[in-house]
Amino acid sequence: MSEKIKVLITDDHALFRQGVKAALGFRPDIEFMGEAENGMQLLNLLKFLQPDVILLDIQMPIMDGIATLPEIRKIMPDVKVIMLTMHNEVTLISKLMGLGANSYLTKDSDSDTIYQAIKTCFENEFYFNEFTNRAMLNGLRNQTAPTLAGGPEEADLSDKEIQVLKLMCDEKSTKEIAEIVEISPRTVEAIRDRLKLKTGAKSTAGLILYAVKHGLIEA
Repeated sequence: MSEKIKVLITDDHALFRQGVKAALGFRPDIEFMGEAENGMQLLNLLKFLQPDVILLDIQMPIMDGIATLPEIRKIMPDVKVIMLTMHNEVTLISKLMGLGANSYLTKDSDSDTIYQAIKTCFENEFYFNEFTNRAMLNGLRNQTAPTLAGGPEEADLSDKEIQVLKLMCDEKSTKEIAEIVEISPRTVEAIRDRLKLKTGAKSTAGLILYAVKHGLIEA
C-alpha cells in the first residue's frame, strides 16, 4: 500500500469533524491523526503531531483560521493547508492564498471533492478550483494583494527557472518537474525558493500570479 496521507482537521463543529472523518475514513490512503476545535488547540497539537495536510475552518472562536494560518506557516512551512468556509468571497480567498493556503473549499463540498483536494495538495502542493482561480485572477486584475503579486516588476529569470515555473503552473509535482527538466527533486525545490526570492512571491499562488502577470502563461 502506498504512503498514507496524515490529515488533521480543525473546526469548531464536532458534527462536521465527525462527518468528514466518517466520509473519508474508508479511503485506504487517508489517516486522520487528530482534530481541534480552534486554532489555539491546533497549534498545541502541532507541537506533537506532524500532519501532511490540515483542514482548517476559517470561522472559529478563540482563534480563527485567518489568524492561525500564518502561525502554521512559521512552525510547519511545508504542511499543506486547505481552508474550509461557508462562503466563497473572492477578496478573502485572495488574502488566504497570499498567506500560504494551498486550497480553499466550501463546507458543502462533497466527500470526493475534499478527498481530491487533500490528495492533490499532498502530491502537487496546490489544488485549483473555481474559487481559487477566480480569486487569483481577481487579485491579478485589481492588484489589491501585494503579498500575491508583489516584488520586482520584472525579475531576471534564467531559462531553467522559467521552465520550472511554467511546469509549476501546470500543476506538475516536484518529482515530475525533476524528471522533465532532468534535475534532482532537491534542485527543483532550490529553484522554487529562488523564484520566490526573485519575484517577491510568498507562495505558489504568488508565483502563478507572477507568471500570468508577466505573460509566461495565459490567464
